[in-house]
Amino acid sequence: MEKEYVFDLLHEAVEKGQKLGGEFIEARYDDLQLTTINLTNDIIKTSSSLHRKGIGIMAYYKGTPGYSFTPELTNESIEDATIRAVKLAKSTDVRNKIKLDFDDLPAIKDRKEAGVKKHPKNFEFDDKLELLKRGVISVKEVLEPTSTVGLYGESYGEKYFVNSEGSEIFWVPMVVDLRMGAIVIKEGQQAGSYEGSGNSKGFEFFESEGLPEKVGKEAGEACKDQLNAVAAPVGKSTVLVSPQMGGVVVHESFGHLSEADFVVTGQSPISDRVGEQLGSEHVSIYDEGVTEYGGYYLPYDDQGVKTENTILVEKGILKGYLHNRGTAKKMNAELTGNSRAINFLFNPIVRMKNTYFGAGDLSFEEALEQVGRGVYAIDMSGGQVGLDGNFMFNCSKGYLIEKGEITKAIKNTALSGNILDLLKQVKGATRDIEMRTGYFGGCGKGGQNGLAVGYGGPNVIMDQVLVGGAQ
Repeated sequence: MEKEYVFDLLHEAVEKGQKLGGEFIEARYDDLQLTTINLTNDIIKTSSSLHRKGIGIMAYYKGTPGYSFTPELTNESIEDATIRAVKLAKSTDVRNKIKLDFDDLPAIKDRKEAGVKKHPKNFEFDDKLELLKRGVISVKEVLEPTSTVGLYGESYGEKYFVNSEGSEIFWVPMVVDLRMGAIVIKEGQQAGSYEGSGNSKGFEFFESEGLPEKVGKEAGEACKDQLNAVAAPVGKSTVLVSPQMGGVVVHESFGHLSEADFVVTGQSPISDRVGEQLGSEHVSIYDEGVTEYGGYYLPYDDQGVKTENTILVEKGILKGYLHNRGTAKKMNAELTGNSRAINFLFNPIVRMKNTYFGAGDLSFEEALEQVGRGVYAIDMSGGQVGLDGNFMFNCSKGYLIEKGEITKAIKNTALSGNILDLLKQVKGATRDIEMRTGYFGGCGKGGQNGLAVGYGGPNVIMDQVLVGGAQ
């Protein structure tokens, strides 16, 4: 569809909303293509291709929002959606106890084309299936699995945004992802593993990283190690968390506490604590839209705000929160570009971008030596977190660290604690940062599950982590 035609439709919606009495109108159009392939035991179990497109209208009246949407790109449907949004804002205003108006901004005119080298749309289904087959071959070169599963996922498209200030923004979202899993049953024992990675790149991501073979080999080796895994030591221990594990921990247990919609309502335990020392001097936490390390590419949020590298914690000191335009004004804070929705079906709410621990000054070998004796936690599968900062994550892939070296694999075990206590126990981090994103899974909040985010960081040393397991 022609860009100018889409922008004209959005401008018409904005003008209509203002004539109806909306004090501020935002209109956005999402056009997303999603493809999934599941190869289980060398058989295509499922494959799907979805085309999801539509327009969302947000109207504001006296600091109260009203949202409506339509999948039909006709003038009549868009007008109806705009009318509903304005009516909802006006009717809800009398019951809204927290008004979130915002300051005017200069109009933004920006169009960012796809920067990928090899766009997935230019590759056939068989090319994508071949990636999974290559991964399975690499699994089988390591061990004889009882079963294997390979998952391929891609999401790409176009996003348009227009508002009452005259902003006109276009950008291209992109995620490709590949996962490999293996299960082996041997002599009454069962072991399994699941490896993979995604990024906001094109098909070149798989080629430059040699990804199918790398992921398949890692899945096979991890599965093989699990056959001889030992129980993790019970009690508090020093834990070295990998970039992916640390990224999940900081996202789930701290990132959500920093989202300003929780902060302004007093639900977060870090409300009104900017300037306080929450962690050790080794703790810095960032939330960034476009990183030099990869992850998820997000140049603008769904309020048309340019994303920033937001410093949440610097050397242990809380510096700020994640905002949409309304919470930023209410708290007299800088904009951070954190108003996001999964797609046009949902209204934007405060969500993370790419959240990660900052780098330290250790090499990986120096980090192991500093731990001495403890656990290397590499990956997780599920867990629980609360708005009080308490967390429990299931460490699905980990190893013992003995005398500063990685030794035996450990069985699935729980890592738990309170993030505000744990941040005080961070003893160091490595220099190198790794970031990733994913097509599968994603962040969940407010009924909007599966939002693409980036996560990662360095390897981080955490002391006094409660490790579960059998004696």
